[in-house]
Amino acid sequence: MKTAHDSLDQLCINTIRALAMDAVQKANSGHPGLPMGAAAMAYVLWTRFLRHNPSNPSWPDRDRFILSAGHGCMLLYSLLHLTGYDLPLDELKRFRQWGSRTPGHSEYGVTPGVETTTGPLGQGFGTGVGMAIAERFLANHFNRPGYPIVDHFVYAIVSDGDLMEGVSSEAASLAGHLGLGKIIYLYDDNRITIDGSTSLAFTENVGQRFEAYGWHVQRVDGNDLKEVEAALSAAQAERERPSLIIARTHIAYGSPNKQDTAEAHGSPLGEEEVRLTKEALGWPIEPTFYIPDEALAHFREAVPRGRSCEAEWRSRFDAYAAAYPELATEWHTVMERRLPEGWADKLPTFTPAGGGMATREASGKVLNAIAPHLQTLIGGSADLTPSNNTYLKGYGDFQKSSPGARNFHFGVREHAMGSILNGMALHRGVIPYGGTFLIFSDYMRPAIRVAALSHIHVIYVFTHDSIGLGEDGPTHQPIEHLAALRAMPNLTVIRPADATETAVAWRAALEHQHGPVALALTRQKLPVLDRTTFPPADLLLRGAYILAEAERGHHPRIILIATGSEVHLALEAREFLNAQGIAARVVSMPSWELFDQ
Repeated sequence: MKTAHDSLDQLCINTIRALAMDAVQKANSGHPGLPMGAAAMAYVLWTRFLRHNPSNPSWPDRDRFILSAGHGCMLLYSLLHLTGYDLPLDELKRFRQWGSRTPGHSEYGVTPGVETTTGPLGQGFGTGVGMAIAERFLANHFNRPGYPIVDHFVYAIVSDGDLMEGVSSEAASLAGHLGLGKIIYLYDDNRITIDGSTSLAFTENVGQRFEAYGWHVQRVDGNDLKEVEAALSAAQAERERPSLIIARTHIAYGSPNKQDTAEAHGSPLGEEEVRLTKEALGWPIEPTFYIPDEALAHFREAVPRGRSCEAEWRSRFDAYAAAYPELATEWHTVMERRLPEGWADKLPTFTPAGGGMATREASGKVLNAIAPHLQTLIGGSADLTPSNNTYLKGYGDFQKSSPGARNFHFGVREHAMGSILNGMALHRGVIPYGGTFLIFSDYMRPAIRVAALSHIHVIYVFTHDSIGLGEDGPTHQPIEHLAALRAMPNLTVIRPADATETAVAWRAALEHQHGPVALALTRQKLPVLDRTTFPPADLLLRGAYILAEAERGHHPRIILIATGSEVHLALEAREFLNAQGIAARVVSMPSWELFDQ
C-alpha cells in the first residue's frame, strides 16, 4: 500500500525528470535521458544521505558529490536548485546558453555546488578517488580522539561510458588497493550509449571486475527507493573497501517512445514526446519548469539540515581548537591555501663548486628541503620515483595501513594519477604533485586539461625533458611535448636552466595557486651557473630575463632565447659569436606564461 510519503517521493522524483525534460527542450540541445533515468537514486542520495550545506557550498567537512557522467548535468542542476543552492530557476531556463551558470557539462567554479568539471568521461571517477585520498590523509593528520574534524564520504554517479574509459579502470584498481572505504559510487546501468545498446561493445561483468579490484559491489533496481537506501546504508558501513552500487535504470524513464533507446541520450525528446511523457508521469503539460510547492518544501529541508550539520561541526572544531591550537592554526592555513611564513627561506642554494647537476636531482633536493615546512605537500610518481626524484625521505609510503605517509605510488597509471591529483587539489587542504617522464604527459593530458580548465593547483614533475635522456631512444624522446603543453590555456610551464633556477621554479610552482604548473627537468647534468657573475635566479619569477648581455659597449645584433638545457648551448654560441665580432645577448626564458603575466 502506498503512503503519503511514497506519493511525495514520487512527486519529487518526477520534478527532477520534468525539469530535465523542459530545460533540454528549451535549449533544443542536451541529454535528457540520464537525468530522467537516474532521478530516483539521486533523490534518495541527496535527501537521505548526502551531508551538505546549500548555504555554504565550501563547508570543509561536507560530503562530496560528483556527477562523473557530466553530460547528464541537468540532474545536478535540478538538485542544486531544488535543495536551495544559489542557482535560481531562471538559470535552469538558460541551460546551455552563453554566460549562464548551467553550461552543457558541469564546470567547477561556474555553478555553486559543482565539485569538479566533468564531461570527459572517466575523469570524475578518478577525481573522486583523489578526493577520498585527501580525506584520508587529512583525517590522519588532523583528527584527534573525540574530534573527527575530517570525516566525510565521496559519492558519484558514474555511467557505462565512464566505466569503459581506461582512466576509471586505473583509478578503480588503485582505490581498491588502498581500501578507500569513503568512496561510494552509484553506477547508472541503463545499458544505452550514443551508438545504441551497450551490447555492441560492452558485455563484460562489471560487478566481477570491481570485485576483483577489491571493491564492495551491490546490485539494485535503481527505481526501487528502499533497495537504493539499503545499499547506500550498507556502503556507508563498509569502511574497508570502496563501494560500487550497480543500479539498473532506464534511460529517459517514463517516455512512451524513447525510454531505453539511444535517441534519448543526447537529443531533446521533442515537444510531442515531452507532452506524452508528462501525461504518462501524471504531470501537468503546462507550465514548463513547474515545481510543486510540496516537492520544493521537501527538497528545501536540506537548507536547515545543512546549517545544522555545519553548526555542529563548527562547535566541535571550536572545542578542537581550544584543545589543539597549533593544529587548528595549521588547519586554517592549509584550507585557506596559504603557505607558512618563512617557508621560502628553506629553499636550498646551489653553487658551481659542486660540479654539474641534473635539474631533476636539484628538484629532489628542493622537495626534501621544504617538505618539513609544508606538511601537506604530498605526492609521488607513476612508478618512476627514483628517476623523477620525487621521494620525500623519512615520510613513508601512503598505503592502506599508513594513511599519514606522504609518498604516493600511483603505479604505471599516468592518466589516473592526473585525475587523482585533480581530486586532491579540489578537496583542499593538500598540495599535490605527481611525476613521470615528459613524454608520458601524453598519457595524462586529458586530466591536465581538466586541471587547466578548472584553475586548480596541481604540480607536475616532468623529467627526461629532451633528447638528452640516455639510451631509451625515440619512443622516450619528447619532441613536440613542450610546445603542446605551452599551447594549453591556463597551464604554466617552467623549464629551469640549472639547479638554482630549479629552486626558484619550485617557489613559483607553489606560489602560483590559480592553475596547474608543469616543471620540465633534465636527466643530464647541467652546469650550475655562478650567480656572482650571472644575474640572480629569482628573475625566473618574471618568466624571462637577460642572463648574459652583449659585450660592453655593444648593442646586441642577435638575441638568443633559450630554456632549460639549451640555455647553456646559447651561452656557448654567444661566446662563439662574440669572437666573430657579432654582439649577442642570451635570454633565459624558463616560462612563457610567467613572462606573459
